Amino acid sequence: MVYSGPDVIFRQIDEHTWEGNGHLCYNESIYIVEGSERALLIDAGTKIANLDEIVAGITEKPVTLVATHVHPDHTGSAVNLFDEIWINAADMVNVESIMKDYPGRIRYLSDGQVFDLGDREIEVIFTPGHTPGSTTFFDRKAGYGFSGDAFGSTNLLLSTNFSTLICTTSRIAEYMEKYGITMLYPGHYHGDNPETLQRVRDLNRMAREVLSGEREGKYEEGMLGLNAAVTDFGVTIRYNYPGGVK
Repeated sequence: MVYSGPDVIFRQIDEHTWEGNGHLCYNESIYIVEGSERALLIDAGTKIANLDEIVAGITEKPVTLVATHVHPDHTGSAVNLFDEIWINAADMVNVESIMKDYPGRIRYLSDGQVFDLGDREIEVIFTPGHTPGSTTFFDRKAGYGFSGDAFGSTNLLLSTNFSTLICTTSRIAEYMEKYGITMLYPGHYHGDNPETLQRVRDLNRMAREVLSGEREGKYEEGMLGLNAAVTDFGVTIRYNYPGGVK
């Protein structure tokens, strides 16, 4: 453990990568990814006082803030401590309610964009499903990525539809196989729910079976107004019926 405070605990993943877990929303995860010249801060948690100072105590490199998606447990009040944030423009509808008071500059990510941190490159891949603008950040050389809630931090809350999820999981399964990606660090509960290539394939299978009618969900009120769920392979997909099926 490299930092412990009332709002967040940081642990070291490897020599130049750290994970923070907040205490307000299912151990929401944030990540510091450091290169020789710069560092990325991936997500900012729910409400972490002095996050900018905490991060500066872990890395001396200048920090760029990026978001896996715009939900309040990932882009909470701590974003106001940073001059700019990079997001997927497809989540702008959420910005208007969740980040409406953000005083800094909002910049837009591009699919396939690369952040060159100096001797370390992080690739941006859009992974819509959880939200329209969900995004995963890949370090091909290290063999892992940072996926936020795109592949279900225990539960996958699907605010789009199963067709979108099929496209995303098909693309990412192929990407992970091609580049030897073995692990996706999730947006909550890291350590309890590792996200692997098999997880991505399982989600793809579940989505296809729901869409084809082979698998039926059950009515179950959940977060974000979602009213149906299917469970298998250790993950629950919560979705809106009937609008979120097709």
